[in-house]
Amino acid sequence: MDEQIQNRLTLVTRKSCFGLPTACPWCLPVYIYLKFANIPFHLAYNLTFPDSDQIPYVDSDTYVAYNNERGGVIESLKEDNIVNLDSGVESVPEWVSTVAMITSWLSDAILYELWVGSDGSCAHKIYYSDLPWPIGKLLYLKQVHNVKHLLGISKDNAERREDEIYRRATLVYQVLSTRLGEDSFFSDNRPTSLDAIFLGHALITLYALPETSVLRGKLLEQANLVKYADKHKAELLDVGSSSSNPSSSSSSAPKRGPSNWSSKPKSQPPKRERTQEEKNFRRKAKYFLVTQMVAVLVFLSLLGGSDDTEVDADEGIDYDN
Repeated sequence: MDEQIQNRLTLVTRKSCFGLPTACPWCLPVYIYLKFANIPFHLAYNLTFPDSDQIPYVDSDTYVAYNNERGGVIESLKEDNIVNLDSGVESVPEWVSTVAMITSWLSDAILYELWVGSDGSCAHKIYYSDLPWPIGKLLYLKQVHNVKHLLGISKDNAERREDEIYRRATLVYQVLSTRLGEDSFFSDNRPTSLDAIFLGHALITLYALPETSVLRGKLLEQANLVKYADKHKAELLDVGSSSSNPSSSSSSAPKRGPSNWSSKPKSQPPKRERTQEEKNFRRKAKYFLVTQMVAVLVFLSLLGGSDDTEVDADEGIDYDN
């Protein structure tokens, strides 16, 4: 275990909302995993690249682990011997199969709820509310198309796939409820990545999804899972910690790739001349917004001739926060 890396970790996520430190389904489990491990970390928000698959990621001076590499951030932290909460259970078949159900069937269900089975207001608040409205709207429509493709949803099978997604999610909730019972954790009375992954899912389902959400209703049927989620939320998320307070600029960018920009503070000291780095950032930011809009417009024009999936460009989305 590399203590030098541990003491300098920064976790970069999408922003906080709905009373959660981050409401992104991929970011919150990593946050909870580090909390369970009692690892001090600095929390930073990336508001510039809502569709980056590198987020979440953790880094220090000499280390970085991205969401889109090596099975995700948690797996990278384990493989690199930074922090491993799963020692002793990783080879237990029941534990492995339970994690697989959460990361497949429940993952599909939360994707469906955010992008297909709702009006999109939750997804907008989590991902796009800090972007100009046209950019956010177009990126939302693009993501709806991507999710439908990922979940295998077409005009002909939409109702059948919806029933299947909710049926599988209900089954997973029942299995988890039986396995948990009245315990505080799923395995050996101690936290593992299974707890972090499910808690991330459960808290977003309970607190971010609307009361009319079908998935939320399915989870509420399992009283012990709701009690479990609320208990850990109170212990892990509702108590402030200086080691995980977000950066004041609330913005950070991946270290490489198209997101390799520096964050500009929201306010500047009076009469201070901008540095060359800040001038470069402003120029790149303008370029980013223009190229994103052009790319999405091209995407939508191509989508208009496809019958594989259906995306209604006139869907009513309430973007008022």
